[in-house]
Amino acid sequence: MTKLTLSSHPFLLGFDQLERLMERTAKSGTDGYPPFNIEQTSDHSFRITLAVAGFGQADLSITVEDRQLLVRGRQEPVDEGRVFLHRGIAARQFQKSFVLADGVEVGEAAMENGLLHIDLARATPETVVQTITITKR
Repeated sequence: MTKLTLSSHPFLLGFDQLERLMERTAKSGTDGYPPFNIEQTSDHSFRITLAVAGFGQADLSITVEDRQLLVRGRQEPVDEGRVFLHRGIAARQFQKSFVLADGVEVGEAAMENGLLHIDLARATPETVVQTITITKR
């Protein structure tokens, strides 16, 4: 049986990059920690909000690598001399990734009440009409 891919169809020329993007999205972490929301704030902007209670600004990093937004959190252990009778607050590291479409830019990031807000904006593409001249050979 032959695997059907986007790049194997004769009318879908140049879509191999889309296929790689879909594979990368499928491989990205499906871990539910930390919980997050994605909301549309206008026709061309979005906001990702992650619940990062217990993390400070110095514990978090936000990077964009090859159209992939990576949010990492790592807390340094401060349990020296503390005796816990019950420990229900997770203090684990995390990495959350979001694949960004072409034209989506990361704006600002802000912490508020244990929530990390990351604003994204999508540039409106200009409509380009190109006329191709036919030459005689």
